[in-house]
Amino acid sequence: MAMQTARVSIDNIRDAKGLDSIMIALKNITGVTAIELDAASNSAIVSYEDTDTSIHALTAAISMVDYVTQPFPIDSPQNPHYHEK
Repeated sequence: MAMQTARVSIDNIRDAKGLDSIMIALKNITGVTAIELDAASNSAIVSYEDTDTSIHALTAAISMVDYVTQPFPIDSPQNPHYHEK
């Protein structure tokens, strides 16, 4: 269908090892084209092809490395960072 961008909140990032684990988990998902981690806001902005993967796959991958996630599309008013655009 189309490229999508989602901001995914990631709680409990405490060190570089945690960031590396999340980056590896997301990079291993087919369809993910770009990842921008922001430890200061405990979030990641992920661009992905929605015919290859979904927001649910992103959150599942992050959950596998023991980080709690809450997905929101980047342009969703429910996104806590919606007004930061």
